[in-house]
Amino acid sequence: MPKAFASSSTFDRNPLEVIASLPRPKNKPQRRFRPPHGKPGNPRRSADSDRILLYGIHAVEAALANPNRTIGRLLATENAARRLEPAIKARGVKAEDALPRQLDRLLGSDAVHQGVVLETELLPTVEFEDVPPEGILLVLDQVTDPQNVGAVLRSAAAFEAAGVVMPERHTPPLTGALAKAASGALDIVPVILVGNLAQALTRLGEAGFLRVGLAEEGGEPLETTALTLPLALVLGAEGKGLRQLSREHCDRLCRISTKGALASLNVSNAAAIALHWASATAKAAV
Repeated sequence: MPKAFASSSTFDRNPLEVIASLPRPKNKPQRRFRPPHGKPGNPRRSADSDRILLYGIHAVEAALANPNRTIGRLLATENAARRLEPAIKARGVKAEDALPRQLDRLLGSDAVHQGVVLETELLPTVEFEDVPPEGILLVLDQVTDPQNVGAVLRSAAAFEAAGVVMPERHTPPLTGALAKAASGALDIVPVILVGNLAQALTRLGEAGFLRVGLAEEGGEPLETTALTLPLALVLGAEGKGLRQLSREHCDRLCRISTKGALASLNVSNAAAIALHWASATAKAAV
């Protein structure tokens, strides 16, 4: 068991510094982190700024299975390592022993780590050109809660959405809490970060996407709207909903019909319902 865990003062430092200070297995070279290759207009970040921690069985399992995900150090309890054994073997990495309380100190007591922490990097940038111009895209307008974004990604994975578009600003980091809420979907569903959401919606329209905004005051029910593929479902944050500029760049503004006294839905529930309906009814545009 790593002796560095014995001192509680160790965990007063940044979690990534703690991991870097832990003793490594003998005769094993230190893994060097490679920053993802930048693209024009998207400068390369430093290796230190890209290094993040993921935790939770499903999030780490999906990261291990993703060939685009750089794998650093893997800390796991005996039980977590046993559950992840197929993924660990398939990726050709070795889990380092840890106790639950040690991971609690590393991440904080609020993180539900399920006995495993992975040091990794942000995924490489995904551009519009990397996503096939077909199927269903979700577009999130300044949804800032990581639990909601994680749940949206999980629904997107369940219904095989082509990707999720989000603004670079006013979006939660694509790291631990969001990845845990996404239950592995962060490494399955392409995430396209854009500088200007209105311009992104314009590009989607030019590419043939039907852009359907969802709002409580939408003029027509989603369930009676003729949906065509490719389709972009545009959802706003709870409370303020879709911004006016985003509404102006939608072809239609629809609502999800409800019957109960509590008529409003949070964004993750609305995304799941809209994805289910669109997956079942949307037809390819003629």
